[in-house]
Amino acid sequence: MKSCYCQAVISILCLGGLCSLLLASCGQTENRHQQVFRYNQTEGISSLDPAFAKSQAVIWAVSQLYNTLVAPDTNLVIGPSLAKGWQVSEDHRTYTFALHTDVYFHDNDVFPGGKGRRMTAQDVVYSLQRIVDPATASPGAWIFNGRIAADSGFRAVNDSTFQLTLVRPFHPILGILSMQYCSIVPHEAVEKYGKDFRSHPCGTGPFTFFFWDEGQGLVFHRNPNYFERDAHGARLPYLDAVQISFLDSKASEFLMFRQGQLDFINDIDASFKDEILTKQGALKQEWRDKMVLDQKPFLNTEYLGFLVDSNNTLVKNAPTRSKKIRQAVNYGIDRTKMITYLRNGKGTPALSGFVPAGLPSYDSAKVKGYNYDPAKARQLLTEAGYPGGKGLPVIKLLSIPIYADMADYVANQLQEIGIRVQVEVVQKSLLLEQTAKSQALFFRGSWIADYPDAESYLAMFYSRNPAPPNYTRYTNPVFDKLYEQALEENNDSLRYTLYQQMDRQIIADAPVVPLFYDKVVRLIQPHVSGLYNNGMNLLELRFVRKQQR
Repeated sequence: MKSCYCQAVISILCLGGLCSLLLASCGQTENRHQQVFRYNQTEGISSLDPAFAKSQAVIWAVSQLYNTLVAPDTNLVIGPSLAKGWQVSEDHRTYTFALHTDVYFHDNDVFPGGKGRRMTAQDVVYSLQRIVDPATASPGAWIFNGRIAADSGFRAVNDSTFQLTLVRPFHPILGILSMQYCSIVPHEAVEKYGKDFRSHPCGTGPFTFFFWDEGQGLVFHRNPNYFERDAHGARLPYLDAVQISFLDSKASEFLMFRQGQLDFINDIDASFKDEILTKQGALKQEWRDKMVLDQKPFLNTEYLGFLVDSNNTLVKNAPTRSKKIRQAVNYGIDRTKMITYLRNGKGTPALSGFVPAGLPSYDSAKVKGYNYDPAKARQLLTEAGYPGGKGLPVIKLLSIPIYADMADYVANQLQEIGIRVQVEVVQKSLLLEQTAKSQALFFRGSWIADYPDAESYLAMFYSRNPAPPNYTRYTNPVFDKLYEQALEENNDSLRYTLYQQMDRQIIADAPVVPLFYDKVVRLIQPHVSGLYNNGMNLLELRFVRKQQR
């Protein structure tokens, strides 16, 4: 423990000195008025190219350097960003975006005189086409699959008007356009740097790239020419710089936070959650004047999944082919107790549908899930032909190591009602492989929304979708019809009603066992303000201020 502490302290001193040197070398002096926001990324950052913004770490960094056409606000409502507005055609297939005309790319040597040029609609066309270009090999290429007209999907009407045309109506397209994959980049930088564009980023965002020592530190500086202003007309952002460290130890990260060398940390490691949080998920009294706890629903549903493809040999010979057995499993788990004792209140028990809290269409009054009812579970077992679990074969549950305690909890709970579960812990890569190949009969899973729309969750159960996302291989013609109808519905309230109907169908058929809806849990220094959060767990730094201590 002592060596870990010393290593963390050395890292703190080195990183603090590094930031001072970098700011000074940029013509800025580190003083008590300098606003430098510091955070740590334990898993590292693989690229600063938005075409590869697959992980949260990359998404957070890229979002400081680039903008998308539209973006979600704190309530996950899609609003303007590079586009100041848009119109939708009567057939809901063509979206016409009016662009801001005062947006400039960051100063860079790829431009004449090193001065960033104005962004135009041609840059939007280039950036979106680049995502789907096989030569780019972007992991985000799927986002426009089967949705964009091949010959005229992206079009620059003029310098300040961009038009997107869909093959068929798809309302969540605005959510897709808010993904960091869809960040706007200048062709000059991509063409000059090629694959090295990953470490030579150039965007339109609130911060500019300054320095990256991979695995050690990453620094962004304030973009003095950023186009957005606050409600009082002051130019954003307020911060002078952002510094990212890469300590891979959560214990060292927490120590740095306590030393004041980090301004916030995302999530609380299991090893010290009991020290900081009560069982109800609140800060313990001794920490309340030292840090701020910020919690918000996170668009992540943790669940157990059943393979329900009746044509699969595994399913034909499994007791879980019976809907009553799957419903009994759902009734046999005390989700509230699980969240209280295993997660210190970090999450909301999934007592509604599969669509999580935090989305506008979520309504626990209209979508009822499974409460803990062991008597009902035993009744269903009897109806399925296994009174008291007699004759019921052991069911194998696959889990990854970090969720082994949760899998064991589920197994113990189900044992009490007569369902014997054998937990098998496997590496994440193997579990993903087996679920993708329909070789896992009963498995632990999670689904994080790619964009803020319930369709991202309900697509998991559309029969025409492969695995992923349809890992359970669920098929229901009634569900499919509702899903297709929802995609063409442009009225929000009517579409939400369809989403809720689909969610109720999922609960009734029980191809999954929703366990809990996750929460974004952040610890923030008391002197930091304006660090707004939303259900996508995006890192929004435009409005952040640091008060003098």
